[in-house]
Amino acid sequence: MARALSALQQYGIVTANYWAFTLTDGALRMLVVFHFHELGYSTLEIAFLFLFYEFFGIVTNLYGGWLGARFGLRLTLWSGTLMQVAALLMLIPVADSWPKWWSVAYVMVAQAISGIAKDLNKMSAKSAIKTVVPDTPNDQEQGQQQLFRWVAILTGSKNALKGVGFFLGGLLLTTIGFNAAVGAMAAGLSVAFVLTLVLPADIGRMKQKPGFSALFSKSQGINVLSLARFFLFGARDVWFVVALPVFLQTALGWRFWEVGGFMGLWVIGYGIVQGSAPALRRSWGQSGPPTPAAVEFWSAVLTAIPALIAMALWRQVGQPGVAVVAGLAAFGVVFAMNSSIHSYMVLAYTDAEAVSLNVGFYYMANAAGRLIGTVLSGALFLVGGLQACLWVSSGLVAAAWLVSSRLPALPRPECPA
Repeated sequence: MARALSALQQYGIVTANYWAFTLTDGALRMLVVFHFHELGYSTLEIAFLFLFYEFFGIVTNLYGGWLGARFGLRLTLWSGTLMQVAALLMLIPVADSWPKWWSVAYVMVAQAISGIAKDLNKMSAKSAIKTVVPDTPNDQEQGQQQLFRWVAILTGSKNALKGVGFFLGGLLLTTIGFNAAVGAMAAGLSVAFVLTLVLPADIGRMKQKPGFSALFSKSQGINVLSLARFFLFGARDVWFVVALPVFLQTALGWRFWEVGGFMGLWVIGYGIVQGSAPALRRSWGQSGPPTPAAVEFWSAVLTAIPALIAMALWRQVGQPGVAVVAGLAAFGVVFAMNSSIHSYMVLAYTDAEAVSLNVGFYYMANAAGRLIGTVLSGALFLVGGLQACLWVSSGLVAAAWLVSSRLPALPRPECPA
């Protein structure tokens, strides 16, 4: 029965599972940040709760791509979903009475499992696009435009749902508490796993089994884009992950559900822009698929935004809440265009046969950037507040822009995917 599924049906099942997973991932992040901040943990201690989450994401993306190429994307998708269920179940017994050292160690282990799960799931979903997007051998540009649209839809919808997850996390913490919330999410994700049982075993599997030497990309385009991705996501997470929600709650006096709701709306808007990137480019007269010049342009624009927010806070221009909210909205729009074009280009630089290997390598760099950004977010906020995080964010985006200038021209495949 599974073998009879069309490519579009396979893509739909993988995407639906990815959506369900994303809801739990976004909600869990808000639950952990607010629950432990409420218990008196510092921002640096909270950042360390995510340390294993991000570190194991680096390892997972590297080896997960190899596993997907060798054994198929169904295996990696199943593994990621079930590991997230296990991580959520682990968090059910967490109690306020536990010693701080034990709580930190225990939650770090659970977050490590969640980090592995998230990147296995994401790598599987992103790689699946390249294997199922329809071929258009008579029109290479049409094929690349189709690939750009499908990537934008998946990435944009995922981030919109992650925003819903942020709001859901804040709401669940307020209404039913931390322990009941993680239990409910584990039950919901288990249902999503059942839907994937009909997927064929060979989706994304390479005909020739890759060796360990294939783990590292040998493509200049993938290598340069991966380094740019490292700086880009470090620039986002250095102020967004820990510093921003704590700033909104402590400096501006927002309640948990208000912070979760606002950050959720931001990520939803960010996802909508990502999903609309192809249409937005057409409205601006850009009818062809993105090129390396588009990456450079959007990176250069993004460099200025966190610096301008930091200057507004430093010079005390107007209300700090207005500067942060308006600046975050502008950052989200430009960052979304950056991320959407990045997600397309990593697939455009690779071929369908080795897609999971290259996507895994690329998202390894993405996870490394998030790791650095998360740790810096907690540390910099302690010593310099949100302003310090914003200045470092601007510097990291500038580094991404400089790296992007080294991107080679996109290949012109004989048969686009």
